[in-house]
Amino acid sequence: MVGVRTGCVLRFVAFVVAAFVFVFAEASVAMALTLTSPAFEAGGKIPSKYTCEGADVSPPLAIAGVPDGTKSLALVEDDPDAPDPKAPKVVWVHWVLYNLSADTTALAEGAGSGAPAGATSGINSWKRSGYGGPCPPIGRHRYFHKLYALDTKLPAQPMTKGELEAAMKGHVLAQAELIGTYQKGDP
Repeated sequence: MVGVRTGCVLRFVAFVVAAFVFVFAEASVAMALTLTSPAFEAGGKIPSKYTCEGADVSPPLAIAGVPDGTKSLALVEDDPDAPDPKAPKVVWVHWVLYNLSADTTALAEGAGSGAPAGATSGINSWKRSGYGGPCPPIGRHRYFHKLYALDTKLPAQPMTKGELEAAMKGHVLAQAELIGTYQKGDP
């Protein structure tokens, strides 16, 4: 009788532990910060609409899994393949945007033409604020959209990518990345 009871208790404990592990694993998966776009798949081609050969508007972006404790979000889009992917010499910055509200779940198409309410538009490699779309001089380039969840709100003055990275140091709770590619002549 004691052996049967011990076996039942052990099965019950194993069930509770397994359920806890499953719930905890699901919770941590659900909490991962993600950045996606309905305009292109991760690793896919960025439509020309979002480039210098099109309307040159920022693509729509979707944000999910912002961790608890986030006070603001920051976004950087850059191209590490400039000017030539076979011989890159500089990381070209296309977009710097920060102090986005922590409850931001999306940036609409064209959001790069001005910062959303409360956010700050930083300085890109053209020495202006706002979005500047892909415009590679040669070859297929990669465009990294990097999203950061921060435990602070940053100063509201326009910063370059380097200044933003310095200001974010020690404040990044999570980050996500979405990469797209573009070569002149793509549809």
